[in-house]
Amino acid sequence: MDAFTAGILQRIENTQSDLDRARETGDDFLAEIEEAELDDLRRLAQEHGVQVDVTPA
Repeated sequence: MDAFTAGILQRIENTQSDLDRARETGDDFLAEIEEAELDDLRRLAQEHGVQVDVTPA
């Protein structure tokens, strides 16, 4: 796995964790921000051929 792939997958994992935490604490504003970030990261991964396991939220 190259550095880009490892980096983008790590960022996706971190952002998903942050999103889960925001939802658990009821921080709707932060959850919206994290959802947008996650969408951007997944789009970027797709554009570069990085396979991302998408699990429903």
